[in-house]
Amino acid sequence: MTSEQATPDGRAGSVAGGGATPGEPAPPDAVESAIARLYGEPLLRLPTDLYIPPDALEVFLDAFEGPLDLLLYLIRKQNFNILDIPMAQVTLQYLDYVEQIRKHNLELAAEYLLMAAMLIEIKSRMLLPKRQDDLVEDVGDPRAELVRRLLDYEQIKLAAQQLGTLPQEGRDFLRPALPIEQGLAPLWPDVDPHDLQRAWMDVLRRAKLTQHHRIGREELSVREHMSAILRMLQGARFVEFSELFGGHAGVPVVVVHFVAMLELAKETLIEITQAEPFAPIYVRLAYSPA
Repeated sequence: MTSEQATPDGRAGSVAGGGATPGEPAPPDAVESAIARLYGEPLLRLPTDLYIPPDALEVFLDAFEGPLDLLLYLIRKQNFNILDIPMAQVTLQYLDYVEQIRKHNLELAAEYLLMAAMLIEIKSRMLLPKRQDDLVEDVGDPRAELVRRLLDYEQIKLAAQQLGTLPQEGRDFLRPALPIEQGLAPLWPDVDPHDLQRAWMDVLRRAKLTQHHRIGREELSVREHMSAILRMLQGARFVEFSELFGGHAGVPVVVVHFVAMLELAKETLIEITQAEPFAPIYVRLAYSPA
């Protein structure tokens, strides 16, 4: 067998490998001393013409989820006070890491370069001398906005880690699934008489909520009832108060009848008398001298 290997001068060559000749069985001692098998054949020694590209075994781990994650890692690793970040040290360390990313993946380094530009801007603003001028408004610490973003990101990151520790279905546990045999014959439950009574009462309650109350208009004349009372008192010396109200009359008729009696008493056409307290009340026509 043959394979390719990069020579010291960078060129690829081709030499014979250390396996058995194709089609010929390998000796028993060669099979025991083989370091590997290739397509079923024993490999007695490493090939000298094996070519490995320069980037074949390169592994690049993107261990950070973004620029804020990298910046927070640098601060926490060195126990810096997040409220008083030493911008010079952090910026230099950040730029070293970004340079490593830029050499391998320029697209991935784009968002990190944006954060690097922000760090350099904050560092330059901190180096500017402060003006003792009342007309110039104090803008505060240039690191304040960056500190706020870092604290918010750290809080969200810790919350995400806590959520990740919670048990998840499919990862930490599985819900049991048991087959249930369903019969074709329906099983009807027994109805208790009390249940039927409660259902009937519920139907009546809902029916009362939907019933309608209609109010009709009835015209009643006080003058007509005054005339009716006078006719009832004619030919009678005394008439008991309750006898003047018909037993079959409704509430509106009784009210108008009573108002008519009060109007007659007001006009002194009738007299309402009572012999003693709690005695029956009598009504008669008013006396008029001849």
